[in-house]
Amino acid sequence: MRFWIIICCIGLAYQNFAQSTSYKKQSFVVGTTTEIIKIDGQLDEAIWTKLTPAKDFAQYFPNDSLPAVAQTEIYMCTDKKNLYIGIKCYGAGNDWLVESLRRDYRAGGNDNITLLFDTFNDQTNAFYFGINPEGVLREGTISNGGNDFQDFSTSWDNKWRGNAKKYDGYYTAELEIPFSTFRYPIPSKKWGFTCYRFDTQSNEISTYPGTPRNQVVFTLAYPAEMIWEEDLTTKSSAVSVIPFVSSGINKDYEDNTPTDEIFEIGGDAKIALTPGLNLDLTVNPDFSQVEVDEQITNLDRFEIFFPERRQFFLENADLFGQFGFSNINPFFSRRIGVGEDVVTEELAQNRIYGGLRLSGKLDPKTRLGFLNMQTASSKKQGIPGTNFGVAVIQRKIRVRSNIGIISVNKQTLNFDENLDTLDVNRYNRMAGIDYNYSTRSNTWFGKSFIHASFSPDTDMALAQGTTINYNTRRFGALWNHEYVHEDYNAEVGFVPRTDYFRVSPGAELRYYPQNDFLNNHSYGAEADIFWRPGFGKTDHFFSVGWDGELAQRSNFGFNLNHSYVYLFDPFDPTGTDSEELAADQDFSWISFTGNYRSDRRKVFSWNLSPYIGEYFNGWRYGTRGGFNVRFQPKGFLSLNYAINIFDLPHLEGTRETYLISPRIDYTFSKSLFTSVFVQYNSQNNNTNINARIQWRFAPVSDLILVYTDNYLTGDVDSINNRFALDVRTRSIVLKITYWLNL
Repeated sequence: MRFWIIICCIGLAYQNFAQSTSYKKQSFVVGTTTEIIKIDGQLDEAIWTKLTPAKDFAQYFPNDSLPAVAQTEIYMCTDKKNLYIGIKCYGAGNDWLVESLRRDYRAGGNDNITLLFDTFNDQTNAFYFGINPEGVLREGTISNGGNDFQDFSTSWDNKWRGNAKKYDGYYTAELEIPFSTFRYPIPSKKWGFTCYRFDTQSNEISTYPGTPRNQVVFTLAYPAEMIWEEDLTTKSSAVSVIPFVSSGINKDYEDNTPTDEIFEIGGDAKIALTPGLNLDLTVNPDFSQVEVDEQITNLDRFEIFFPERRQFFLENADLFGQFGFSNINPFFSRRIGVGEDVVTEELAQNRIYGGLRLSGKLDPKTRLGFLNMQTASSKKQGIPGTNFGVAVIQRKIRVRSNIGIISVNKQTLNFDENLDTLDVNRYNRMAGIDYNYSTRSNTWFGKSFIHASFSPDTDMALAQGTTINYNTRRFGALWNHEYVHEDYNAEVGFVPRTDYFRVSPGAELRYYPQNDFLNNHSYGAEADIFWRPGFGKTDHFFSVGWDGELAQRSNFGFNLNHSYVYLFDPFDPTGTDSEELAADQDFSWISFTGNYRSDRRKVFSWNLSPYIGEYFNGWRYGTRGGFNVRFQPKGFLSLNYAINIFDLPHLEGTRETYLISPRIDYTFSKSLFTSVFVQYNSQNNNTNINARIQWRFAPVSDLILVYTDNYLTGDVDSINNRFALDVRTRSIVLKITYWLNL
């Protein structure tokens, strides 16, 4: 125990010696106005000529030591009710690229600009707002300083307005963001501000005030100062109500049950208790509009992670869901509303009656979170009514670090020990502490944590982990270790593996030749080794590789790998319900993997990731990848695929798996979207069709029609020369939501 406490404290030492040299901050002033600003994207109001802009953008790609070729000017003013933003983006021509008119677009490969507001000026959390030349909007949040891509979330939605207009050689945009959208201290004298822009014509990514290439483009480590001409004293308190009505039908053909008629009424409410603290309520939440999970080829021995897609749980997910590591996560919201049917031994949905979430900042250095949800019972399935509670507090220390404490409680409310089907614990609890550390310039960052779980029939069991990242322009290094006790049981978390100790070091040497062909490349090595206490090494993965980015924005990578696995249980390495390899034996093999992704600015783009080499006691060949065709600017057609061929001596003949996923997204306008998503997976003989029509008839208010068809895909029908399809389930749901500010 003493050893783990010492390890948890390792990160504290970095705060004393790893601070990089400071840099000079840029700043600009947010003016005040009484002028009425029409949000048409034209910048023809007099106020825009009176303001001093944030300008002098710097290149991020292809060369972070030069000024941007395509410069940008950003003007800001306020009438004490809204923040108004005027933007002017210069370019080398008029050939602006936009993939579709759908809100919350993907930034890469398109022309767009994104503005980040660090309202508490803590370089830790921020709201972002983006717009492209067609006036399409996106918004979201950034957490933990924006150190890596898991800190970037598109799930946050709110009411604001924006529009854009294209001219010869540039485009302009106007944004109107109500202060009720933000959370900030009162009074506010200045906020932190960062901005990045993609310009496809000059093949350039630019930032303000400037970001080194070895950092992610949305890092909060290098902000400018956004200074209020008059102290901001407007209270952001607001109440929003978002009711919904949904109706539809669902038919289970596999069990031949009667058609279910669906009619649901419920809704959410958002109440700003203080300028920094928000209360969210939900009653009878309905998730019928949520898109289906993207299927994968499963060749793993442990549970596979699928991300949360339900809107209520996505907001402020960073505060509740980023404790621990992705594979030692003490709170995984997808556990709520799902129970195990003890008769069929399969997962089944159970109704969520409702719940609440309190989250935000108590003061500039303290974040608070509390979530409580109540689910229904189903004695027929052996699923009891359950209450889920999560409490979190996070305190900022030093410049960009924080300490967080989390407690999770899962409690059954109608537990009946005499009912055989209720094969669950009366309660499951966990508590833990995390230390997230980062130096001012993000040269060093990482995390250390220790968690404990508690259940009725087991003693306290621990999980501990530490990761340390060193990141400079020329060199990157990583140290990661994990320990999970065999009795550790976080039932509301995602912990697919227990009873192990793991180390995962890595290093990378980076080069930036800045020639007309190769923009940057790196050589790397990594290791991933598992031990079981009392047994010894159970797994390892060693890899060396070379990857890089071409000047025309395509990427490549090559890796030579060595793997080792000891099987404690029988295992089918093909995932096709074939003959299993026997337990209590080990395997080692060598493989080669590669990847290539073409320039996403092109009308046609593609990616490819081949695998070839040994695999357990034989060989495996395969590839995964996809292509994308854009219909500028209305939408795109994509197709993803994964193919594997297994040649293993313990099987008679080869085995193959196929995953094919075509998708079409088409936007008739900025308020009317359609999509059709088809997935065929030979591993589970399943074909799924998901079609959606979404009409955004008012800000953050939608009418959504969703059609879902699920088929059991059999062998090829030799008579008709086609796949045999048997319908499993079929449903169609119409849902309407309306966002009302009170």
